[in-house]
Amino acid sequence: MPTYEVSLPDKMESKINRVVQEGDFLNREQAIEELLSRGISVYNTTASSSADDSYDDPFGDEFDEQHDPALRDDQGDEGPTF
Repeated sequence: MPTYEVSLPDKMESKINRVVQEGDFLNREQAIEELLSRGISVYNTTASSSADDSYDDPFGDEFDEQHDPALRDDQGDEGPTF
């Protein structure tokens, strides 16, 4: 696996440390890898050939199938909900 040296602003480093301390990730390495993966997944990378096509997206179809309930079309006649 390739390794990279990256300089991060203090604010970003603090945020990464906070999510690790809150238990969202096991360690800084996992947090950085996961956050980079999420950021990269925003871009349409499927159009170009990737060197690592065997990568398993940890969010996969389950993440893509989630929907914002506020965007539902089937609001019904129940009136406003809060």
